[in-house]
Amino acid sequence: MAGVSQTTVSLVLNGTGSRQRRVGEEVANRVLRAIEVTGYAANPVAQSLAGGRSSIVGVYTYEPVFPASAGNFYHPFLEGMETEAQRLGIDLLLFTSMGEGETGLVSGTRLRRLQVADGCVLLGRHSRPEDLDELLRQDFPFAFVGRRAAHRGTVPFAAAAYADATEAVVRRLLDLGHRRVALVNGFTGHESVEDRARGYRRAMASAGRQPVTFDLGDNPVGDLVDALLASDMTAAVVSADLAAPLRLAALDRGLEVPGDLSIARLGDPETPEPVPVDWTGFLIPRREMGVRALQIVMGQLTPGDDTELQTYIPCTVVDGTTVAPPQPAAGRR
Repeated sequence: MAGVSQTTVSLVLNGTGSRQRRVGEEVANRVLRAIEVTGYAANPVAQSLAGGRSSIVGVYTYEPVFPASAGNFYHPFLEGMETEAQRLGIDLLLFTSMGEGETGLVSGTRLRRLQVADGCVLLGRHSRPEDLDELLRQDFPFAFVGRRAAHRGTVPFAAAAYADATEAVVRRLLDLGHRRVALVNGFTGHESVEDRARGYRRAMASAGRQPVTFDLGDNPVGDLVDALLASDMTAAVVSADLAAPLRLAALDRGLEVPGDLSIARLGDPETPEPVPVDWTGFLIPRREMGVRALQIVMGQLTPGDDTELQTYIPCTVVDGTTVAPPQPAAGRR
């Protein structure tokens, strides 16, 4: 329609300075009129092949992020990424048909499909070290939302500072006069679980106190309450999804929280609680984790950028109403 070559169209659309002046105003106007008439839009895949960049960053999840059972847990991560992508002028591509299955990303064409994007943010409760090893081996820009480790190499991540936050919460209990403080956690070997346990041990060691840990396993929550009391525990720091059931089980046994047992929650639950409670504990900086993970990916795509590949983001410690000074032994039920 414009009567010019593809090269001339490319110069009009992408050229700057002397390259664009070579086209001339009259020719450039003809090209722009043809674009307006046809509604032409550049093909991002073709631009990627020609220029090496698509300005698209992928988002890969190891489990669905939109089921009702997940509540709004993933929403702040995605909101943070979206806001940062808009600020940077890039697009996000959500990979929705590449479920983990038995083989993860390293199977078949999954990893090649991921490379449609310039880089990728990964998130999910679970991951596969083999995937991270392969992404590192191929030098593909990526970052995980949450601390992750691979068999070899440095995994880029934006993680919550769980260890520091847990240490601060335990110190709060110790300052209130508690001497027997238990950690109740699911000991799965997950990095976030290990970080919380490390913070708990640091606080107890600095106070010269013996750390005591409980794992609910397959037992009823009421049995856990009995075990805590039988061990003379006056306080417990508890994983986010177990805090509410533990409190209800204590109340069912006629105990007062925090009168008979102080409970602090280590993070946000995956699903909202049916009855709001003013928890003592900490909140996870999920939105900021999404922002920082995307920044880490973009830093790898920018020559000379000095963005740290691994970053820990402080949690918000909350001084709620579920902890109090311990009662004298005779006053406990």
